Amino acid sequence: MAMRNETREAKLEALEERIVRSVEELVSGDDWRQAMEFAARFRSRSFNNTLLIWAQHLEAYEQGRVPTPTPTWVAGFQDWKKMGRWAEAGGGYEIRSPVRVRFATATPKDPASWRRLMKGEKPRPGEVVQRRVVNVVPAHVWDVSRTHGAELPELPSPKLLEGEAPAGLWEGLATQVESRGYEVLRMPDSDAIRGANGMTDYETRQVLVRTDMDPAAQVKTLAHELGHVRLHGPTQQDARQHRGIGEVEAESVALMIAAAHGMDTSHYTIPYVAGWAANVDGKDPVQVIRDTGEKVRRTATEVLGELDTIQLGNGNPVSLRIDAPEHAGHEHSEPERAPDRARLPEREPRRVQAVPGRGL
Repeated sequence: MAMRNETREAKLEALEERIVRSVEELVSGDDWRQAMEFAARFRSRSFNNTLLIWAQHLEAYEQGRVPTPTPTWVAGFQDWKKMGRWAEAGGGYEIRSPVRVRFATATPKDPASWRRLMKGEKPRPGEVVQRRVVNVVPAHVWDVSRTHGAELPELPSPKLLEGEAPAGLWEGLATQVESRGYEVLRMPDSDAIRGANGMTDYETRQVLVRTDMDPAAQVKTLAHELGHVRLHGPTQQDARQHRGIGEVEAESVALMIAAAHGMDTSHYTIPYVAGWAANVDGKDPVQVIRDTGEKVRRTATEVLGELDTIQLGNGNPVSLRIDAPEHAGHEHSEPERAPDRARLPEREPRRVQAVPGRGL
């Protein structure tokens, strides 16, 4: 048994390095950089303007003028023009836009000393400058679905697994969830769980998984939620303060569990963990994944050790495009290779109108 655990841990260590290096290759590419630069152009809006946009977009959807009930990327006419796209006449949503002007002073603690700078006017030497809202005027913004022109960059999106699940894996994972005091519930669709594939509710102690996916996707989702159950919760401060860390950990655990059963989840997992890791403020996404590696491997080892399922293969998903994992020597001198360095993820160019789930 000790030898089996040692072998399993060596496999998981090699697999963790493959995950890190696959994410590193993904986030260092031009597609990723362009998509992140594009996303950075969209500033957050006030609560009232957000409500205005949503209400007008929903009305447009009900009238058949837009393809989705919720807005995605929203920007003004000039912003879209700078990105090579043109806004449709009459397709904009009215919002309230603040008018900000510059004020300057050499004595900022004296409220009466601030003077308004005219357009193009520079502050005097020693003056500090502040922008202040002096008025609010009507303005218009357009959802991307009401624009046309140059295609916009997209981040690689996770792809749901297809096909059947390994025999007994759902039952084994569900037993582990239930042994920790959680109830496993199958939900009819994502609408029942806030648009997600699965969800762990720490207050009600329930794990929810949508069932309108193939069995392989359902069992992978359950493995992800088991990762949350075992690793996270009200007392887990890192995951609570930075949700991205928790999602990276849970999905990495799911990939390792699936790989041990001959399932390749990397077309879902790599874009997923890369996206969440990139959302951890002040940290490099690759370093986020490296920092979670030991906890992920330990958790996956414990989960696999408690399963009675048949675990097969060498645990290396074929689509992870790494020629020579640094830790491959733990198992064999010649690492498994993907045919012709199969690229991850394989994705076809898509129009931006098809992008789901983007916030304002």
